[in-house]
Amino acid sequence: MNTVTSLPDKVLLQGSAGLIEVLCDKPEGSPKGVAVITHPHPLLGGTAQHKIPHQLARLLQAMGYVALRPNFRGVGQTAGTHDMGVGEVDDTLAVVHAFAEASSPASLILVGFSFGAYVQAKVAERLDKSRHPLSALVLIGTPFGVIGGERAYDTPAAPQDAIVIHGENDEVVPLAQVMDWARPQALTVVAIPDANHFFNSKLVELQATVKKHLEAALRPPISAR
Repeated sequence: MNTVTSLPDKVLLQGSAGLIEVLCDKPEGSPKGVAVITHPHPLLGGTAQHKIPHQLARLLQAMGYVALRPNFRGVGQTAGTHDMGVGEVDDTLAVVHAFAEASSPASLILVGFSFGAYVQAKVAERLDKSRHPLSALVLIGTPFGVIGGERAYDTPAAPQDAIVIHGENDEVVPLAQVMDWARPQALTVVAIPDANHFFNSKLVELQATVKKHLEAALRPPISAR
C-alpha cells in the first residue's frame, strides 16, 4: 500500500487465510497516522460496522487518523472461519504491516472493543516482541478469564501506558474481573459510571473518555514542543 491518502472506503488485503476486508475512514488533510479498530465477537454478531467500532472510527478520523476497521474471519468479505483469536491476531497484524509504514508520520494506534480488545492486547504483545513502534493502545470492555461460563481468555499484560476503559455495570465482563487482570500489572482502569458492556446511552461519554486519554497519551513531551 503506497499511500493511505488515496484509499477507497473499503480494501481487500491478502491474509494467511485469504482476503481480509478492511473498512477505511480517511481524515481531511494529511493524516497523523493510522488507527486500527477491532470489533466484538463475530459469533455473537460482532462486525466492523458494530456501533462501537463505527463510532470510534469516526472519532479517530476526526482526530486526524486514517481509521481502519478489519472484519474478522468469516465476517463480511473476510475469508476463513472464526479462529478463537489466533488467526484474528495474525490478520490484524497483516493490516498493521500493510498500512502503518505507508503513513507519514508512522504513528500507530490500536483500539479494540470486547473480543477485539483481547485481539489487540495480543497484537500489542507481538508488536512489542518485534520492537514495532506503537503510539497508543486503547482497550475497551476487555475480556479476561472465563466469560459467559464458556469462553476463556488468556489476555496478556498490557503496556503501562495502555488506556483501559470499562463499563461500571458491564454484565458480560464484570468490572471486578477486568480489575483482577489489571491489578497485578498496576494498570489503571477507567470506569464509566452506569455503563453496561455495550455502553448503551453512554456512547458520548465513551467517545469523550477515549478522546481525552488519547490526547494526553499522544501529547509530545514539554521538551519537544
